[in-house]
Amino acid sequence: MPVPDASPRQSVARLRVRYAETDKMGVVYYANYLVWFEVGRCEWLRAAGLTYAGLEAEGIILPVVGAHCEYRHPARYDDEIEVLARGRLLSPVRVRFDYEVRRADADVLACGWTEHAAVDPNGRPRRLPPKVRALFP
Repeated sequence: MPVPDASPRQSVARLRVRYAETDKMGVVYYANYLVWFEVGRCEWLRAAGLTYAGLEAEGIILPVVGAHCEYRHPARYDDEIEVLARGRLLSPVRVRFDYEVRRADADVLACGWTEHAAVDPNGRPRRLPPKVRALFP
């Protein structure tokens, strides 16, 4: 098993659009892009050697405090897509992930970002540990 990159600049998650993710016209329902952002974010964390479960076990919760998505082209049922994710540290208690959703033919379908605040299990802000901060460029 390869050793994860300690400072991944970008991760790529590959998906195929499921029928359940589309509307009656066969176009992906807009909110599913945010779900795909989460898939990309989890892959970025995994490549960095982290998981949400592991962070939560250490008392670090990363709720989304802001999100934005710009839709450029529709994704359709059975399209093969890639979700590219990049993470960066905004402050000792806040991180941001940037995303690009592409069809396998390289068309950019959507791009956006999510911001996350580090909080403890009681919802109070907390600093990310140095080992976690070091993973974000």
